[in-house]
Amino acid sequence: MNNKTTELPYYQDQSNEIELFEHAYNNQLPLLIKGPTGCGKTRFIQHMAAKLGRPLYTIACHDDLTAADLVGRHLIGDGETYWHDGPLAKAVREGAICYLDEVVEARKDTTVVLHPLSDDRRILPIERTGEVLHAPPEFMLVVSYNPGYQNLLKGMKPSTRQRFVSMRFDYPDSETETNIIQKETAIDRDISKQLIELAHALRVLKDHDLEESASTRLLVYAATLIQSGFDPIEACRAAIIEPLSDDEETVNALMEVVKAKMVVK
Repeated sequence: MNNKTTELPYYQDQSNEIELFEHAYNNQLPLLIKGPTGCGKTRFIQHMAAKLGRPLYTIACHDDLTAADLVGRHLIGDGETYWHDGPLAKAVREGAICYLDEVVEARKDTTVVLHPLSDDRRILPIERTGEVLHAPPEFMLVVSYNPGYQNLLKGMKPSTRQRFVSMRFDYPDSETETNIIQKETAIDRDISKQLIELAHALRVLKDHDLEESASTRLLVYAATLIQSGFDPIEACRAAIIEPLSDDEETVNALMEVVKAKMVVK
């Protein structure tokens, strides 16, 4: 997806990530972002692309993603065959930022096409046409993944990982996360704090009763529902608890945590 906007998406920095991104961009260095689901990785990339005034191509990686999906393929139209660029090739030609979200979900043979773009060559060979694209200075390759999902089958190879400058994301501290929820939804600060306390109670259960934590994204969803007039307890069920588990007993147990933390009148 190509997205270019003059409006700066809201993002509240937590450390030096904005400065590091700018230095990586100015020095034509590829960037790897590691962090849990829903902690703000994608919003950060959107913010930086708008801040730098560059088009953004976002690719959601998955098991069926092929090299042709990234680079391009020949198509047939009007009785003739023509070449159609994929999002990676388009980003290189336009000097855009290309963001591959959850890159470890892509097939291993797919990520190989990133190698010549992520070293000092900064080229994208298109084998089917014989063309070699040279990335302009404005082009930047950014990839992300969630280390919590890593296993022997879906980890990033060290030979690939070491081609990138890396930064680690986590959920914001309580004050920052409260400010994010308020900024995104205009909800009352007391309710924001209750949602944060609920999230902290749920996050300690990760790797014990839950595979994933309550993300900042889910808190914003819950706050949006509450702000629109939906019942706070049911908003937490729909936006936070149900997305975290399919097990009915687990959901019922987590709802007891919700009822203890959410005392909105």
